[in-house]
Amino acid sequence: MKSLEAVCVTSQMIARQQITFDESTGLILEVGDLGIPREKLDYLFSDDCLLFAGMGDVHIHAREDVSGKNTYKEDFLSAQKAMHNGGVSHAGDMPNNPIPPIDDNSYEEKFKLAQKAQGELWLYAGIGPETRPLSYPVPYKVYMGPSVGELFFKDLKGLDEALVHYKGQWVSFHCEDPEILEAHKGEDQHHLRRPEEAEVVATQDAIRLIEKYQLKGKLCHYSTQKGLALVEEARSRGVDISLEVTPQHLYYEIEELSEVERKQFQMNPPIRGEKDRRSLLAALKQGGIQYLATDHAPHTHEEKLKGTSGLTGLDTYGAFVTWLIQEGVDPKIIAKVTSENPGAFHNQFLPSWKKLSKSYESYGRGLGHLEKDYRASFTILNLNRPLYVTSEFLKTKVNHSPFLDVTFPGQVEALFIGGKRI
Repeated sequence: MKSLEAVCVTSQMIARQQITFDESTGLILEVGDLGIPREKLDYLFSDDCLLFAGMGDVHIHAREDVSGKNTYKEDFLSAQKAMHNGGVSHAGDMPNNPIPPIDDNSYEEKFKLAQKAQGELWLYAGIGPETRPLSYPVPYKVYMGPSVGELFFKDLKGLDEALVHYKGQWVSFHCEDPEILEAHKGEDQHHLRRPEEAEVVATQDAIRLIEKYQLKGKLCHYSTQKGLALVEEARSRGVDISLEVTPQHLYYEIEELSEVERKQFQMNPPIRGEKDRRSLLAALKQGGIQYLATDHAPHTHEEKLKGTSGLTGLDTYGAFVTWLIQEGVDPKIIAKVTSENPGAFHNQFLPSWKKLSKSYESYGRGLGHLEKDYRASFTILNLNRPLYVTSEFLKTKVNHSPFLDVTFPGQVEALFIGGKRI
């Protein structure tokens, strides 16, 4: 048995507590005022630190699949290193690979590769024009318009015809309307080629499809103020819909970026303007956004110079959270969007993953909570230990970040996964 003491944060409380956990099972034994003398503790963290249940990123691109074509950008092991660097204990990998996981066989083949990361990386399956659901529950991703890879729809009719087969499933949407993107493809800047209107119209369509097919819907890397109101109205009618937001959409405004930075920071959907950024941050503070997700999408420097969309983010996840807290986001909200909600998302598919890999047999009740029999994974952030982000700090294989030369107010102090300090 091991023990620690820290200021612990959940969505319900912030309090100094002690935790005991079993290294052999990887599970939490007890949490609370346990009365262990401090000299008997294995780990003691100061008041500068906050301890959260292991943080999770529900949206990354680790780039590895059975083709091996994109592992020069990232692979499961290098993604895991970047996760650990950023205080992330688990992450969900997206399916837009050269050989996408779209059925039992292709999903399981990719899942075998992901076990290099000892169960810390889990997978989405893709939805395309001719796909059908797997024989067991998994999360799905649908690209409403062109993105990196070939797994996307060219029109709404084709998407509607595909989703009829996925009634009641967990489906995450990349919301950009293909017809609007086509109409703006001649614009001279990326953010004009993928305008706000494309996301808003796609949001309307996604809401209609989520409601029509009783989906558990999640809108990925959300970026527009106008769309937030649409989502709130849909929720008021009982539509099951959640939102992700990326660090870069919360931090940057397109007006403040130089021409060089606009190319370096190119992603889909693009960085938006001041009103959108401020609205996203306000929605996060008010509990309207459910996940802080990086959309970690590594490409080489050469590819970025040629205009490939995608930004990295795993390495700076925990440090960015300290900036959010400095900006007034309640740590209890942080616990919800980085730990509890990602944990709940993961845990509902745990029975499927236990059947596919022994890595999940010791997960107990699952991830995301500081409670007995949950996995003893903890992300500890030091709020008063600034981090200046350099290329030397990064572990991602492509070695770049939208936060190079940014100083965050704090950084990751420690990471525990399954009872072991990383």
